[in-house]
Formats: sequence, C-alpha cells, structure tokens
Amino acid sequence: MCTSLWRVYDENRGAPLHDLLPLFAAKGATLEEIRLFLASDPDGEGMLEDRIVAAMTNELFGGFGGTAGRQTAAQVRRLRERGAWKTYGEPPE
Repeated sequence: MCTSLWRVYDENRGAPLHDLLPLFAAKGATLEEIRLFLASDPDGEGMLEDRIVAAMTNELFGGFGGTAGRQTAAQVRRLRERGAWKTYGEPPE
C-alpha cells in the first residue's frame, strides 16, 4: 500500500492535503493506513505530513507577496513538537 500512496504523493507533489486525501482513498487505503503513511519519513527528508504543510505554507506566503520556498519540513516538525499548533493533526470534533 505504501508504494501506491508514495506514487500518488510523488505525482501530486505540492498539492494541498485536502486534494491528496481523496486520491489516497481511491487507491483503497484506509484512514489508518493514510495516517501511518503521512507520519512516515521514507527517505529521511522529513515526515510526509510536515512536507505537505511546508509546501502549503510556502504557497500561501508566495500568494501574499512574501518570500516563497522558505518553510521546510524540519521547521514544521519543530513547530509541531513545540506545541505551537495545539490541534495540528487531530481530526475535528
């Protein structure tokens, strides 16, 4: 399953998470498999969910006329671990 999900991620790199989730589900992945996949770091470049958040942040900054391309997965991980995002990664109630 991870190979299929990686292919979807790789072919849609830079897409927002809300676009990727239906593509993952279309491959037959369960919610738990998707969560595990997004929490993985298959090539040492950072957790996939952190990479997606970094890409989305860079797009947002660029859209506002800021400097795009500065947020990294490592920076997102530090923010997440520090607790700056209290509900990051938790499903809504």
